[in-house]
Amino acid sequence: MRRQAIGLLLAGAALSTAPAAAQENCANGVCSIQLTPAQLLQRASALVAQRRFDEARPMVAALAQAPGLAMETHFLSGYIAVETGDLDGAITQFRAALDGHPEQTRIRLELARAMMLKGKDGGADYNFRLAEQDGNLPPEILATIRASRGLLRDRRTWHASTSFGFAPDTNITNGTSAETIDLTFGDQVIPLTLSGNARARSGIGQTAGLSAGWRKPLSSGVSLLLDVDGQGVNYSGTSADDYTAQLAAGPEFKLSESTTLSAQAIGSQRWYGGQRAATQFGGRFTAQRALDGGQRVGLTFDARHTNSGFSSDYDGWSLGAYATYERVVAHSFVASANLFARTDRLRAAYDASSEYGLNLGVGGELPHGINAGLSGGVSRASFDAPLLAFSADPRGDWRFNARAYLGLRSLRVFGFSPSVTYNFSRDASSLQLYDSKRSRLAFNLAHYF
Repeated sequence: MRRQAIGLLLAGAALSTAPAAAQENCANGVCSIQLTPAQLLQRASALVAQRRFDEARPMVAALAQAPGLAMETHFLSGYIAVETGDLDGAITQFRAALDGHPEQTRIRLELARAMMLKGKDGGADYNFRLAEQDGNLPPEILATIRASRGLLRDRRTWHASTSFGFAPDTNITNGTSAETIDLTFGDQVIPLTLSGNARARSGIGQTAGLSAGWRKPLSSGVSLLLDVDGQGVNYSGTSADDYTAQLAAGPEFKLSESTTLSAQAIGSQRWYGGQRAATQFGGRFTAQRALDGGQRVGLTFDARHTNSGFSSDYDGWSLGAYATYERVVAHSFVASANLFARTDRLRAAYDASSEYGLNLGVGGELPHGINAGLSGGVSRASFDAPLLAFSADPRGDWRFNARAYLGLRSLRVFGFSPSVTYNFSRDASSLQLYDSKRSRLAFNLAHYF
């Protein structure tokens, strides 16, 4: 793959017509050769293809001064770097070549190869996936990409990420903005003044998160998966502090090169306001299949029993089904669609509900080392029984969410990359007590291992 990729790209970098012969000038026993940018590119490309890197370097450096040849210059510099062992330099140069030219699949393949050699398996697999969507790739290149992705998956035994930051939030209690609500007793309506966490309250929280996974091969086609996740936000006082932790473990079965099936037992714990809010135990079953062109489909079933620390009314089972479709768009972005349906079978019928909805998202790489993403969703939740103190009809909610993300992977602060995320949520409830709106802007530093 490497030789074919470089040969095809170097051929494409040269002009479609042969450049004019170089002009040789001699005076006083000293001869010089004048080259046009096209001639210089052709000679530098030929030297690189012949692996005469020391001779090619000064020509490639000179190309940096030529207008309109930035992509070719970065590519040749990156190829020289990867072939001479400078993997960090190669990754930097290939990324620069792709800035403004995400359609250059051959360059993306070389970036994926450099990241694979560097041990950045997640980034390598991502770029192989982006390259795979090119419908013009020869069958042998496609086969090599798929084999490389399979190798990356098999050898990537663990992953981890951690982040911390702060987040101004307009509604840390997720409460209503109403000052009073009406209580109904028979024919009487009594206004009730709200206070404390029942009402929306703004604040700035300190945030932290950790996610890690371990994959241990047990036999041919069978591995053990272990996933640990935790996150938390701390506000002034304890009434709105929110912390969660989750552990999942179980086998994964590799049914084919493109299909996996996993079954994991799950345990999770949430603390809210300084108290145990919920303890959950259950299981998760996931099937994933990679399709042609960088597409992927997934199906997940999740079942958990909740034991509430606040009230036994919230005890019960939560069941959910999630279907996901992903595909590469615009050469460097991944778009996704997620359909879901879930139900909470809780002890108190007025808290039991069913919800279905749709989430859409797109994310990927922008020039200058920027990662970006946009997502949004809508769902409908219907409750089983009325909360008679507020209404004779069961509660119904329309729920909306949106998220925008910007990260700067090219900048490191003690190994951490900065990012900013905006989250918006709106719960348009038929009961004013649960009608809420929330905006949160999170500034984080994250490190991916």
